[in-house]
Amino acid sequence: MNLIIQALYDIPAAQLKRLTDLTLASRTEHIKDHAYRLVDAKPHDNIAEYCYEHQLDYGFVRPSQQLSDFGLVVMDMDSTLITIECIDEIADMYHLKPQVSAITEAAMRGEIDFAESLRRRVALLDGLEESALQRVYDERLKLSPGAEKMLAKLKEHGIKTLLVSGGFVFFTERLKKRLGLDFAHANTLEIKDGKLTGKVLGNIVDAQAKADFLVHTRNVLGLGSKQVIAVGDGANDLKMMSQASVSIAYHAKPVVRSQASYAFNFVGLDGLLTLFGG
Repeated sequence: MNLIIQALYDIPAAQLKRLTDLTLASRTEHIKDHAYRLVDAKPHDNIAEYCYEHQLDYGFVRPSQQLSDFGLVVMDMDSTLITIECIDEIADMYHLKPQVSAITEAAMRGEIDFAESLRRRVALLDGLEESALQRVYDERLKLSPGAEKMLAKLKEHGIKTLLVSGGFVFFTERLKKRLGLDFAHANTLEIKDGKLTGKVLGNIVDAQAKADFLVHTRNVLGLGSKQVIAVGDGANDLKMMSQASVSIAYHAKPVVRSQASYAFNFVGLDGLLTLFGG
């Protein structure tokens, strides 16, 4: 296997030597800024701890595996494709962010059923002006580092993109249009007379729904499971991630990092390109 090491800064030679010694790699190749490939590397129990301690992201990749092997990348939205949790920021317009954020965090750790947590959070927004949604999009929503670079390269390779979120259609549809995403699914907030009612319309996009949308889109595109990458950060993404041959925990909760193929704790979303030579 090749061991890909990447960081946000120049990686000191001493750290590369330590990892080369641990993995018995045959040689080290500088593949791009702040990224190296350790060739013929072997797993070692100390790699994860060492890399985390030195703010390095790592991944063992088959030498033959390339970005062009994939046909679909599925992404979560909140705290993955974008840096914020939209519902928390909506709540902040109503001075309810601490209450909503506490429920969000518990749900992302897997301590509360997602559908129940969403109902509880949305109920707190009853009576909020619809204009708050646009304010959050305009004033607070930011793409995660490396998102646009990653998406441009995926498009270059003809790889389709699916944004599937336990958040809201108001945001996913705007991002779909803005970024040229191929597919998007999320929840719809009920709005009456220009105000949120505190309810969600239709079936909630929960963990199982995310997985189902991945499988459906994969089948529509005529792809096999080995051609799918899924990226997420919370417990609500685990079922979706289990349906992909490659799963990436992006700045994620420990429960997600422990079950993903790879974890990006420090680098941006374009770390996916570095991992597979894109």
